[in-house]
Amino acid sequence: MLCQYVHQFGQKLVRRRRLGPREASDRCTARRLNTLDLIALGLGGTLGNGMYILVGQVSAYEAGPAIVICYLLACLSTLLSGLCYAELAARVPCSGSAYLYSYVTMGQLCAFITGWNLILSYVMGTACVSRAWSAAFDSLIGNHISQAFQGTFSLNVPYFQATYADFFALGLVLLLTGLLFLGARESTLVNKVFTGLNLLVLSFTILSGFIKGDLHNWKLTEEDYRLATSGSSDAYSLGPLGSGGFLPFGFEGILQGAATCVYAFVGFDVIATTGKEAQDPRRSIPLGIVITIFIGFLAYFGVSAALTLMVPYYQIQPQSPLLQAFLHVRWNPARYVVAVGTLCALTSSLLGTMFTMPRLIYAMAEDGLLFRGLAQLHGRRGTPIWAILVSGMLAAVLALLLELIDLVYLVSIGTLLAYSLVAFSVLVLRYQPEQNLSKNEKIDDEIDISQWEASPWEPASEAGTSRTLKTLWFPTGTTPTLKSGHIVYGCASLLVLLLIILSLVLAQWPSQVFSGDPVLTTVAVLLLLLITGVTVIIWRQPQDPTALHFKVPALPVLPLVSIFVNIYLLMQMNTGTWVLFGVWMAVGFAIYFGYGIRHSLEENNDKQLPASTSQMLDQNMPNNESG
Repeated sequence: MLCQYVHQFGQKLVRRRRLGPREASDRCTARRLNTLDLIALGLGGTLGNGMYILVGQVSAYEAGPAIVICYLLACLSTLLSGLCYAELAARVPCSGSAYLYSYVTMGQLCAFITGWNLILSYVMGTACVSRAWSAAFDSLIGNHISQAFQGTFSLNVPYFQATYADFFALGLVLLLTGLLFLGARESTLVNKVFTGLNLLVLSFTILSGFIKGDLHNWKLTEEDYRLATSGSSDAYSLGPLGSGGFLPFGFEGILQGAATCVYAFVGFDVIATTGKEAQDPRRSIPLGIVITIFIGFLAYFGVSAALTLMVPYYQIQPQSPLLQAFLHVRWNPARYVVAVGTLCALTSSLLGTMFTMPRLIYAMAEDGLLFRGLAQLHGRRGTPIWAILVSGMLAAVLALLLELIDLVYLVSIGTLLAYSLVAFSVLVLRYQPEQNLSKNEKIDDEIDISQWEASPWEPASEAGTSRTLKTLWFPTGTTPTLKSGHIVYGCASLLVLLLIILSLVLAQWPSQVFSGDPVLTTVAVLLLLLITGVTVIIWRQPQDPTALHFKVPALPVLPLVSIFVNIYLLMQMNTGTWVLFGVWMAVGFAIYFGYGIRHSLEENNDKQLPASTSQMLDQNMPNNESG
C-alpha cells in the first residue's frame, strides 16, 4: 500500500501538460517578426541595468579591470544556454516561456521549479532596475534624493537590506504597475527606438573612453592608491585596492564577477519564445540569439574597458559609474548624453520585465500551480489584475528594502538554475521516443504506460544483466525506445550529481587541486573519469530523428558544459544570497505541495481519466454473462 502511494505521488510530480487545441494551433499565428526584430527585442532586454549599474559594482569590488574577462565568461555561459533555449522552443509546437516548455516536456515539478525561479528573476529584476533607475536619476540631480532618504529613512537592519528605504524606486514600480493594469502595451517601434538610442549612447561612451582613457589605470600600484587617498577629500569613498594591476582580486574575483555578470545577459530568452511569430524560425531564432549575445558582449566589453581606462577601478562609483566617469575626466556636458541613454535603457528594460512577470504568474495560476485567483482577468480590459497587483507590490517592497547588489545576486541565482534546467531538458529529450504533445492522445498514452507498469517483476539473471550492460554501450536500434530513454534520464541525473560535486571541489579548494594535493587531485580526476564514462554511455544511445527548426550541436557535450558552467558559477555566490534563495524556494515548495499539486489542471484531468478508460475497456470486453 505504501509503495503504491509513493508510486502515485511520484507520477504526479512528472505529469506532463498536454497542449490544448488553442495552443497546438499557434502555428496559424501571423509570422511578422524578422531577424532584425528579434535582435532588437533581445537587445532591449539585455542592454539595461547590467550596462549602467552592474559594470561599476563588479569593477570596483570584484574584478577591477579584469571585468572584461568576467563578461566573456558570462557571455559563453549565456550562449550555451541560449542554444538550448532555441531547441526547446523549436520542440514545443507553441509559443511560451521556459516554464511551459518544461511542463510539456519534463513534467510538473520541473516546470514549477523553473517557473518559480523565473518569477524570482522577474520580481528581483524589476526591483533591481527600479533601484538602478532611482540611483541614475539621483546622480543626475546631485544625489539629493539619497541624502534626504538617508537622513529620514535610514535602515539599521541586517546586512542584506539597503542602507536607506528608497521610496522613489517604490513609487516608480507602483506607477508602472498602474500602467499595466490599464492595459498598456509595449510596441515594437518604441522598443526599436529605445534600443537604437541606447546603442548610440554606448558607442559614444566607448569612443570617449578610448580617447580619454589611460592604460596606466590597468597597471595601478599601491603607490597610486596612496596618492589617490591623500588627494581625496573623502578617503572612505575609495574602493579596495586588492593586489593592483589588471587582476587586483585574482581569479576568484573573476569567477565571482562572472557569476554576477550573468545578470547582464538576462533578456535574450524572449527571442526563444517567438517561434510562431518569426518569419523563418529555423534560421532567425538561433541567429537572433547568437547575434544578440555577441552584440551584448561587445557592448559590455567596450563599456567596461572604457570605464576602467578612464577611472581607476577603486575610484569608480557603483551607483552611477558612467556619469561619474565623465565628471572624473572633466567632460561634464557628456554626462547628460549618458544620462539620457541610461534612463532610456533602464525604462525599456523595466517595461519589458514588468510586462513578462504577470504573464508568467497568470499562466502558472491558470494551470492551477499557483492560486487560481491570480488568473482572474479584468472583464473589460482583459488584463490579469491580481497577477499584476501582487507581482507589482512584491517588486515594489523589495525595491524599497533590499540593496541593489543583493537583488542582482538573487536574479543571477534564479537565472542560472533556470538555464541549467533548460539544458538538462534538451539533453534528456533528444534521446526520448517521439512524443505526441496533443491532448487527444492522453488516454492512449496512459493505457500504454499502465500496461507497461503492470508487467510482473522478474528476477534478473546473469544473462539479463549482461544484455543490459551490453545495451549501454551497443544499443540494438537506431531510434529511441522507452528503455534507452530511461538509460539517458538516469545517466543525465547521475551526471548532474557528479558535476555538482566536481564544481564544489573546484570552487572550495582550487589552489589545492591544481597544486597537486594527493587527495583532492585524485578525487577530481576520478570524478572526471566517471563523468567521461557516463557521457559516452549517453552518446552511444540513439537520438530522436524528428526534424526541428533548430537543434543544439555536439550533443551530449554542449548541454553538459552549459550545466557545469552554470553550477560552477552558482558556487561563487555568497552564503547570504543562498539563505535568501532558500527562503524563496521554501515558500515555493509550500505553495506547490500545499496547493498546486492538488489543484493543477492535470490533476483534474487525471481524475476524469479512469472513468473514460473503463468505458473504453467495457466497450471492448466480450459479454460473458450469457454463459
